[in-house]
Amino acid sequence: IGYEDLIVPLEEIQFILIEKYQSLYLKDLEKFIDKVKIFKVHFATIDIRQDHSMHTKVMVEVLKKNGFINDELSELSDEELLDILLHKNLNLVADDYEEDIVKDTIKNILQLQTIQAKNGEEGCNRYIISNSEDKYSILFVYALFRWCGWADKEITFDIVPLFETMNGMDTAQDTMKFLFSLPEYMAHLENRNKKQTIMLGFSDGTKDGGYLKANWSILKTKEELSEVCDQNDIAAVFFDGRGGPPARGGGKTHRFYAAQTNKVANNEIQLTIQGQTITSTYGTKEQFIYNSEQLLTAGLSNTILGKEIVISDADRALIEELSELSFKKYDDLKHHDKFMPYLENMSTLKYYTKANIGSRPGKRGNKAKLELSDLRAISFVGSWSQLKQNVPGYYGIGTALEKLEKDGRFEEAKRLYQEVPFFQALMMNSMMSLTKCYFELTSYMKENKEYGAFWEILHAEYELSKAMLLKLSGMEILMKKETISRESIKIRESIVLPLLVIQQYALQRIGEGTEYKELYEKIVTRSLYGNINASRNSA
Repeated sequence: IGYEDLIVPLEEIQFILIEKYQSLYLKDLEKFIDKVKIFKVHFATIDIRQDHSMHTKVMVEVLKKNGFINDELSELSDEELLDILLHKNLNLVADDYEEDIVKDTIKNILQLQTIQAKNGEEGCNRYIISNSEDKYSILFVYALFRWCGWADKEITFDIVPLFETMNGMDTAQDTMKFLFSLPEYMAHLENRNKKQTIMLGFSDGTKDGGYLKANWSILKTKEELSEVCDQNDIAAVFFDGRGGPPARGGGKTHRFYAAQTNKVANNEIQLTIQGQTITSTYGTKEQFIYNSEQLLTAGLSNTILGKEIVISDADRALIEELSELSFKKYDDLKHHDKFMPYLENMSTLKYYTKANIGSRPGKRGNKAKLELSDLRAISFVGSWSQLKQNVPGYYGIGTALEKLEKDGRFEEAKRLYQEVPFFQALMMNSMMSLTKCYFELTSYMKENKEYGAFWEILHAEYELSKAMLLKLSGMEILMKKETISRESIKIRESIVLPLLVIQQYALQRIGEGTEYKELYEKIVTRSLYGNINASRNSA
């Protein structure tokens, strides 16, 4: 059944009710027609998402099976690999391969035509590639579509790169420039209404580069990609992941969009929002109307109202300097020998997978030794939140501002805060992260032989960041000008604190080695649920 099969008879009924029955039940019918127009025959659009590393595994096996390589992609030159991806025609059959990930990926892409046939193209039309780092992130997927049924016809999917690491964002401009230089890829975009959807990694970017550097890199990358798309007559569409807390792209969404510069394409905005945030922001009709109006106003404020934001070269240089200073501090922390052990042994990190609440697993892969690059942002940011330390939301900002103060240039930073909406939005988000900190919860760790010194490092930067941001904003208390949000946080924190005290007690007992380990682990997991739901945007 297609959309027309539903809407045409309904509109005929609407006409008959008006003409013959004095509009009896017309309001009810019109409500139903509205629903059909919004949800059509697919109800909700499903996105397909897979990590680039998985596509690379698939590509290696496919090329081996078809005799192009023996073991490694490096056996092929750049030109040879490109020729295979763009011009060779293969027919992939899932059962020809032994590895589950290869089978599943091929099956998945083969099934996409069936999904579209049953639900219309709107039911499923976007394939997102996590950890996109180079041109092959996109071209591997392009080739897999060709080899899974789209060889002689239009690919009816948007291929969406997600540039989420610092390296991915640094090279994003060159990646897209190269893709736009390929006639084959440009022909694909012609069929997709000359639109290129792009995601940037708020969550993994922050995990990788710290709060200020990640968000500054995202803005610069958006500007660069907007320019590249414009030069090639392609409409850039940014699909932003607005997770709950600032460290995952959260914070005040309308403030974020009102602060975008005039160099960022504004053809269309697409958002993905965390579950708890959707409930609290759009959960009732009144909330939905209010927050939609806020977003609309954000768009109007820097377009129709003529307040397009330009950041001067001098201000850009200052933000760049601050972002590098804060990144250096955060990077030192990341490479501290206690960083990963602290998260693994003193936080709830390993319990996120058991809680089964993340939209994805707690980590990528099955390495024996846990590495930062393997961690999912949900569990990474969430673990700091459960500790009430919120490190990814501010760490390094205090050190960066203090350096400016020591150099006698703090007035420059204050002017930046007052005059550049983008910088002010980031600093206000960091103040929110600091407001939600409560180091007293874990102060017992000071006495811990293994982690005491590391806890002190975290606490010192918290105190410094708080002091420097208060000085920067001229406020006596954090979030002074956001009374409702501040009080809302205060209420929620009084609810979650008892839960977190119980959680910390359970973690201590597990660490000491107890015969009731299974029960204490259940306590940790259950308190995770409670805190995430009560805190609204903790992970």
